[in-house]
Amino acid sequence: MSDTRIDSPSQTSSSREESQGSGTRLLLFSALFLGLTALGLYTIWDRFAGRSITFDDRLLSPISLIAITGLVLLYFLMDGLRLHFTLRALGHRLPMAALFKLVFINLFFSNVTPMATGGGVAQVVYLRQHGIPLGRATAATTIRTVLAVAVIFTLAPLFLMWLPALQSFSLNQQLGTALAVFAAIYLTFFALVLFRTRWLLVPLQAMLAGLHRAHALGDDRYRRWRFRLKRELIRFAHSFRAYLAGPRRWVALSVLCTVGFLLCLFSLPAVLLAALDYQIPYLTTLGLMTVTTFVMYFAPTPGASGISEGVFGTFFRDLLAGQHLVLVTVAWRFLTIYLGMLIGLILLQRDLARQSKDTKTP
Repeated sequence: MSDTRIDSPSQTSSSREESQGSGTRLLLFSALFLGLTALGLYTIWDRFAGRSITFDDRLLSPISLIAITGLVLLYFLMDGLRLHFTLRALGHRLPMAALFKLVFINLFFSNVTPMATGGGVAQVVYLRQHGIPLGRATAATTIRTVLAVAVIFTLAPLFLMWLPALQSFSLNQQLGTALAVFAAIYLTFFALVLFRTRWLLVPLQAMLAGLHRAHALGDDRYRRWRFRLKRELIRFAHSFRAYLAGPRRWVALSVLCTVGFLLCLFSLPAVLLAALDYQIPYLTTLGLMTVTTFVMYFAPTPGASGISEGVFGTFFRDLLAGQHLVLVTVAWRFLTIYLGMLIGLILLQRDLARQSKDTKTP
């Protein structure tokens, strides 16, 4: 007797509807990303660039192309290696081909979902498919993000308060101080999660209890959220301790690759400006990009679309000629985001086509 499982019509219909719903949401978020990106670029062109844009073929000179291509490849390499060494510190490893495929899939999902949440979820699912336990997969992607956040949130308030190029903006020292306090609170939260988990559980559980007493949470939801909050905090804390207790070379390399990844990310505009013969100090570009990325972390739009372009144009408007401002903004976003998203979309479509073919195969 055949043991082939045949889904009931209701199960098949439910699965199809769920897949269609996810596809529709993805299309809507993608359309929102494109629309907000266009709006951001239009704002720069209209308000800061004097409604002018000119392509400069100096960006296509052999030296410029070699420098830009080399830095972009190093940027993608560092992005993959920072997750690779984090996984190694946790006692797991992924084939390099699968690892770099994951880099581009993450770039696609994290930039078409609000607050960059989708990329982490997609990475966890992908890691699970390659045999990484759920807890460790979640911890690896979160730790990788926390390392980058720690660097950015430490440096951004310092640049904001003391970088001369930012002093002409309304972002004054008082705002820099406020952001420094906020960054300290943010980092303290992670420190409590990691090293004093139970200290953090008490106020968070009290907050949930207050919502329950106010009838904002039902009994079932309150018990479920309370259990999940405790489970996830403790699971992540244990995983991070396992990461810190891992082989020192892997921990050190994960930190170094995170710093290398951020340096590549922040250095791309400097290379573009040097190709156009602008004599702007590297520290100035580095500081402006650090603050830009800091702001992007709080943008509610998919991939910080619209906001990232607007912030970049605001910061660089006094440093670049009008006809170059939109050009450099588009080149920066294309090299760091759009290119990776396009590759991720192609890889995703190939995976979906393969899965569809396997499903239809009797």
